[in-house]
Amino acid sequence: MKNRSRTEIVAMILDAANGEGETKTKIMYFAFLSYNQLNEYLSILIENNLIEYLDGARRFKTTTKGLFFLKMHNEMAELLQQTTAVKNN
Repeated sequence: MKNRSRTEIVAMILDAANGEGETKTKIMYFAFLSYNQLNEYLSILIENNLIEYLDGARRFKTTTKGLFFLKMHNEMAELLQQTTAVKNN
């Protein structure tokens, strides 16, 4: 696996927790992170209101702000791919 930026890792975590929410273990496997790495990222994401912990369900869920971040990240990635494709032709 190539080196990923922090932004890419955050996007993977938010994508994993999108919808009904997800457990730490599933997010950890989806984003290819260790338990300690995941805990660091989750605390930062919670502080910035990008993800929330659903206490009763014991799951993490992407917030509206997190979904907006994910949308912007995906649009930027798409733009960069288009730019790269144009340069290569």
